[in-house]
Amino acid sequence: MDLTAETPKPEDLTRDELIAKVRQLEGIVKRLESTNSTTEQSSTQGKKQRRQKPQRKFDFSKYNTRHVALRVAYLGWSYDGFQSQETTDNTIEARLFEALSKTRLIEARQMSNYHRCGRTDKGVSAFGQVISLDLRTNLVEGPGVIPRPGESANQRDGDKTTEIKYVYILNKVLPADIRVLAWAPVGPDFSARFSCQQRTYKYFFPRGNLDIQRMHQAAQKLVGEHDFRNFCKMDVANGVVTFIRRIISAHVRVTGVETGGYQMCEFQVVGNAFLWHQVRCMVAILFLIGGGQEEPDIVDSLLDVKKHPRKPQYHMASELPLVLYDSTFEGVNWIYDYETHEQTLHHLQKVWCGHVIKTNILKSMLDSLEKVEVPKNREKERTGIEEEMEEEETSCVKIVKQNESLIEGTRTKVYRPLLERPTCESLEDRIEHYAKKRKLEMTEADQSS
Repeated sequence: MDLTAETPKPEDLTRDELIAKVRQLEGIVKRLESTNSTTEQSSTQGKKQRRQKPQRKFDFSKYNTRHVALRVAYLGWSYDGFQSQETTDNTIEARLFEALSKTRLIEARQMSNYHRCGRTDKGVSAFGQVISLDLRTNLVEGPGVIPRPGESANQRDGDKTTEIKYVYILNKVLPADIRVLAWAPVGPDFSARFSCQQRTYKYFFPRGNLDIQRMHQAAQKLVGEHDFRNFCKMDVANGVVTFIRRIISAHVRVTGVETGGYQMCEFQVVGNAFLWHQVRCMVAILFLIGGGQEEPDIVDSLLDVKKHPRKPQYHMASELPLVLYDSTFEGVNWIYDYETHEQTLHHLQKVWCGHVIKTNILKSMLDSLEKVEVPKNREKERTGIEEEMEEEETSCVKIVKQNESLIEGTRTKVYRPLLERPTCESLEDRIEHYAKKRKLEMTEADQSS
């Protein structure tokens, strides 16, 4: 090769020579890209292999299990409910079992003797949810401890007298909006579902134009043992065919220090068990009574299932303000961890801070808007006609619809009384419907939702 030969300039090349040159350069570029890509992949794989150390299989046979109850709080607004579902893993229960498996507290859900106290729906929160299950324990004996066959846990080296810090290690791996508050050792027959003596729900709402005293008086009619089929969504598909439940107490009261329509209130109801959507349906009826659309005796009419065996069609209240606030058990002594309790308080204060700041920003805007004087003559405003000599009447706009968004569905211009509305299927029709599809085995067993 003549090294002294000059490289021809592009303008001296023919069209075919230029095309050949471009293709040659493209080939060089592709080879360089391929070489760089291979080098990068090899480097990344090498780093991953160095980082990922082979995990040893955890030997559960070296530990006993212990039947315990866990008290759980969560903000359910961004979840699809508490219970695990086939169609989504965005549930509280799914996150709990991920944490339980990650911390090696359970070997498998199927082997954990698991029960839940309540089955809260999508968007519903809880402060008093309780679950019971068998967890790994450091102890060889004590309340709730279940020895391994052959006492294999006794042969394990290490501490056998100090219990695992269940609350602490679970909160380390759980999402920030799900917190384990406390734990308690319980007997072998304890079930978070069947051992619960009563459940307390709270529903928070702004007063708006509601008559709180009238709502409270109507709520007293719910107390006692009644057939609540007109205050729930029938869950016949899952075998619930008995709708008699006992309400222990019900209260509607003002809780906030604000005045007027922005004053916060709550509906608190205590019962031994509740039906599907029962609380939200009760709130919807109380809202109609508080707003003056229905009389308090509508509660009596809806509880009279002989006279009204079919539920009138109405929209239930929003899930956002509903909280499973407490669950009561006999003989359960909750154990709190000071450090974790402090962390939970701090976290909730930060969440509260963010929400209360947004609330006050909105409230300041509303206060300012309510002080603005605007023309009363809407026709003049639409046409743009102004008469110089005529003084325009103005006033501040006052509306009290702070709670209107809490009822689902669209509002009609003319209110139709509940007892004049179309009705849903009767219980008997629904049972027949599911029996035909062979989805229901007839039973009179009272199932708690």
